[in-house]
Amino acid sequence: MDATDREILDALQENARISYHDLGRRVGRSANAVADRVRKMRRTGLIRGFTTLVDRSAVTDSSLGILIDARLRPETTAERFEQVVVRLPGVTEVIHVTGDSDYLVRARVPDTATLDALIRALKDSAGVAQTSTRLALRVVLA
Repeated sequence: MDATDREILDALQENARISYHDLGRRVGRSANAVADRVRKMRRTGLIRGFTTLVDRSAVTDSSLGILIDARLRPETTAERFEQVVVRLPGVTEVIHVTGDSDYLVRARVPDTATLDALIRALKDSAGVAQTSTRLALRVVLA
């Protein structure tokens, strides 16, 4: 990775929808040259994907944002837990953490009955021994 690649990454992090023409002009290269570089960075895994940031308050979504601290059973491997939890409905993010818990599981559920089902699935299928659940009241930065 050279200085031009770093400039391309900086520009894409500011605006992932920038055209190759504008990106090339910004870094002093042709549109084809920056397109080739971006394709190479995607192929090698340096760029893993592009994402859309959504202002949740602007979306008419009545779902509940949930944060679940999960402690695994001693016999549960991290690999097994991760394989199961990423497939559970409502799970949006799984973070391996330090501290009293092993993982922080973020989820969006429509109601408390669905939350109950998610917690039961974590314990029954994913090898979780203990959970501590919090409700997200407001997201300041996402």
